[in-house]
Amino acid sequence: MVTGADPAFPYLNENERFQFPPPEKSGNNSIIAWGGNLSPGMLMSAYEQGLFPWFNEGDPILWHSPDPRFVIFPEKLHISQSMKKIQRQKKFEVTFDRDFEGVIRGCSAIPRPGQNGTWITYDIMESYTKLHKLGWAHSAESWSINENNRRLIGGCYGIRLGNVFFGESMFSLEPNASKTAFLTLAERIFKDGVVIIDCQTPTYHLETLGGMRIKRREFLGILRNAMIARKNLAQDLADRRGSWDTGVINR
Repeated sequence: MVTGADPAFPYLNENERFQFPPPEKSGNNSIIAWGGNLSPGMLMSAYEQGLFPWFNEGDPILWHSPDPRFVIFPEKLHISQSMKKIQRQKKFEVTFDRDFEGVIRGCSAIPRPGQNGTWITYDIMESYTKLHKLGWAHSAESWSINENNRRLIGGCYGIRLGNVFFGESMFSLEPNASKTAFLTLAERIFKDGVVIIDCQTPTYHLETLGGMRIKRREFLGILRNAMIARKNLAQDLADRRGSWDTGVINR
């Protein structure tokens, strides 16, 4: 079995697509397919069809569509009183799309309980950074406000297609840095028309922010309706570049 990207599989640009097997026909399996590569068209095909890549170093590329799906709806987003206080105090400087590469490197390097190593391999970082440069992948960054030592201390990244945001990962070097970045991003994209944030699989951290489990078929229905609405080119370009301000959000 080929590990990593299959050198025989064609490279797909952002305008080319691959048809995956329908997730509904996989029964209770999360893994829908394996193989292929992480080219822009392959990644966008996966997200548009409700799949995402998740595999370890030395494995073939595995394409997942879990059931249930873990998501956040606009009306379910939860900001605790303690987080509202942190936001009011402007403890962190938050920006969007200022340091995507720094965020994905931070997500790759952060130790995670129960995990030996990281699934965010060099190939993942390279592929998603390419999607960012094409305008499809976005990041939110939390910075220390100490002017003598301004540094990236937390953030999150994901993909936006139409009115769906697919969250991928987050990291934090100081308490609440990643939460601040994520919540600031979530509030902004919900105001911008996003109807659902896909968190993929359950975590306690995201559950405290309003994450909930829904049936895969419900998620796929929401996704397909959003992809139909996305056919409008003007909306497509707005999604690609992001209609939010990429400057400092709070200072």
